[in-house]
Amino acid sequence: MAYVLPKRGGVLLKQVKSVVVCFCPFESNVESTRNFLQCLHTKKAYVSNSSCDLKTEVKHDGSEPVINVQFADGDRLIMKGANLTIREMLKAFNSMCAAKDLKAQEKEKK
Repeated sequence: MAYVLPKRGGVLLKQVKSVVVCFCPFESNVESTRNFLQCLHTKKAYVSNSSCDLKTEVKHDGSEPVINVQFADGDRLIMKGANLTIREMLKAFNSMCAAKDLKAQEKEKK
């Protein structure tokens, strides 16, 4: 069952340089990681930063699902999706993006 984003939810990739999503599709703990990947491939996300590099690595080795986000300022967010829900992933991702966006806006004002 796919996770449906609320109308005002979603992801914005404005401050994101690249995202790499790695998972083994045959494991039982990949649902939230796959749902997060779906959120990255929406029109709203693409329009927010069309130069963001999105990569998906599908493996068949039983490895843990991992989302590796690199921001434009060099910071990283690594989410291990085996024990996270889609809501937890979106909350962590969006809060970090919002903080970086606010920081960039303050820098522009100076």
